[in-house]
Amino acid sequence: MTARTCLAVLLAASVVALAGCSEDPTAADPAPASGSTTHTGGDSQDAQEDGATVEPSESPGTTDTVTVPVYFVGDTPQGPRLYREFRRVGADDPAAEALALMTSGDALDPDYGTLYPQGSFADIDISDEVIRVGVPDQSWTTAPKGMSSDEARLAAQQLVYTLQGVAQARTRVQIELDGAPADLFGLGGELGNDPETDVRALVNVTAPEEGAAVSGSFTASGVSSSFEATTPWEIRQGGADGKVVKTGFSTAEGWMDKLYPWKTEVDVSGLAPGRYTFVALTDDPSDGEGAGPTEDSKTITVT
Repeated sequence: MTARTCLAVLLAASVVALAGCSEDPTAADPAPASGSTTHTGGDSQDAQEDGATVEPSESPGTTDTVTVPVYFVGDTPQGPRLYREFRRVGADDPAAEALALMTSGDALDPDYGTLYPQGSFADIDISDEVIRVGVPDQSWTTAPKGMSSDEARLAAQQLVYTLQGVAQARTRVQIELDGAPADLFGLGGELGNDPETDVRALVNVTAPEEGAAVSGSFTASGVSSSFEATTPWEIRQGGADGKVVKTGFSTAEGWMDKLYPWKTEVDVSGLAPGRYTFVALTDDPSDGEGAGPTEDSKTITVT
């Protein structure tokens, strides 16, 4: 059985596990529904939120798609951190397509980017015991010029979180070159996931997606680790630096030890049609004395 076939079987099994879940994604949010999957370690958040779902093609003869999480890098008060986007990719080789988006920095949100040099991973093989992925050449076994040790570690976490999200399990990642064990940026050949609160942005918007059109009201959702689970949100006129025209907050399912889901209804019926920015934040109990809140913003159009 080929690597692509193995992964397709794993994803198909995940669809069965997810089919009985009660959480339905919104129209603008391709994130899969919550569900339980087998883990080899770590927390359960990825199983609930980072699963992949095979979706039927729109017409006979077209390629099926799968929704997978892809992790990019953005700025936060704590320094560069990981931000997640759910993306639809071809179901025949979703891991390779997810990593191609990740390494190129091809994010929908212009605030996100990547730490990877030009090139892409190859020979990806996902199993229950290990995820094997090949670096393109010898140059990726040491950190490229200008990449700090902290950036190298975060780049490795970009890879680990994306692959574990596709696999729906906290499986260890083995780096290889031409089929033999190798290092990634000098960090070693076997990688695991660091705690979410150490590497992920402390707030991340899942819905609305960047560029979404909304009217009346819409469901905003995401994950956060914010003081007392409070996740404030704002709608700003025009860009992220525009005038605040509406505010509110959501209460996440928890905080401190990891990122927890939050969801809220946002009424935009009183806003004039036009371009706005939806911003979710972490609560700032210091009243500006500290580094300030972490933000994630999405441009929306009110119709």
